[in-house]
Amino acid sequence: MSEKNPPAAAGLDKQPEEVSGMFDQVAARYDLTNDVMTFGQHRIWRRCLRQVVAPQPGQKILDIAAGTGTSSLSFHRAGAEVTCCDFSAGMVAEGKKRHRELNFVVGDAHDLPFADEAFDTVTCSFGFRNMHDPAKALQELARVTKPGGKLAIMEFSTPPSPLIARLYELYMRNVLPTAGRLVSSDSDAYTYLFDSILDWPDQETLGHLIQENGWGEVSYRNLTLGTVAIHRAFKES
Repeated sequence: MSEKNPPAAAGLDKQPEEVSGMFDQVAARYDLTNDVMTFGQHRIWRRCLRQVVAPQPGQKILDIAAGTGTSSLSFHRAGAEVTCCDFSAGMVAEGKKRHRELNFVVGDAHDLPFADEAFDTVTCSFGFRNMHDPAKALQELARVTKPGGKLAIMEFSTPPSPLIARLYELYMRNVLPTAGRLVSSDSDAYTYLFDSILDWPDQETLGHLIQENGWGEVSYRNLTLGTVAIHRAFKES
């Protein structure tokens, strides 16, 4: 009998095929693992994102790195026309099984399969740090957004307090990998995810990156002592 191939694990160079393969491996238990490892906090964070997005009936929203559609669902329930886009075919397949009412598309944020100015709002929850080229992804998101349209990115971030930042790093490096091994189907994938969080730029740096790539009026809101931040911006006309 041949041995089963080990699960894919991505490096921090974030090669697309490695990252998408990794998410294919963890798709089935991804939402459960997030629930356990954030102690349910991600539900509160997603409600905050919904407030920033402020979905309206008939509004066209693109949710990038949508995974299984966890954030997209609340936009849909508000009456918006939501497109859930993810480059992991495994995540998209899992999302289609769970939420048949949502429109899922396999696509890469660096080369989106959508027309210019197709959406009123584009958003991304906890997936932007997995982009191989965030600047290019921001430019692509601007391309498919209508003039004056909104961008909302929710991502793990850097606590402004040095003490909280240090405790957060210790937690990420020591507690969460253990939880990942107990709950996840692929602990190597979660080791990558933790490292990618600690490697991600702080709020101000991300804000400047957004402003340099087609977006204006950039602001951000810290959640849970700055461990998470939501950046909001508008497409420049």
